[in-house]
Amino acid sequence: MKKHTKAGDKAALKARRKSRIRKKVSGTTERPRLSVFRSARHVYAQVIDDTTGHTLAAASSFEHDAVRTSGNVVACAEIGKVLAQRCIDKKITKVVFDKNGNKYHGRIKALADGAREGGLAF
Repeated sequence: MKKHTKAGDKAALKARRKSRIRKKVSGTTERPRLSVFRSARHVYAQVIDDTTGHTLAAASSFEHDAVRTSGNVVACAEIGKVLAQRCIDKKITKVVFDKNGNKYHGRIKALADGAREGGLAF
């Protein structure tokens, strides 16, 4: 397999992974989609009902008061718990996880584990 070293190649590969995931993963009213966006410094997560196109709950390292410094692994676990609590307040207990083309390790895995600890099932 050819190694991709250019930034454009990496972005293209991530876009392909993302489209492949989104073909299979879709949020409904009963089971909305938990979408995760990871930037260099912060992590954003939102629960989306794709049938209506509405965001039902959201949390991020940018607005979270307790951690507030960055989107590191510890902060992501807290963000997952905060998002789970906001979902449970709105009577959402089951979601479909959309890692948005990212690898399932590090910050993404910490957020997912935090959401599971908070009471979300996926």
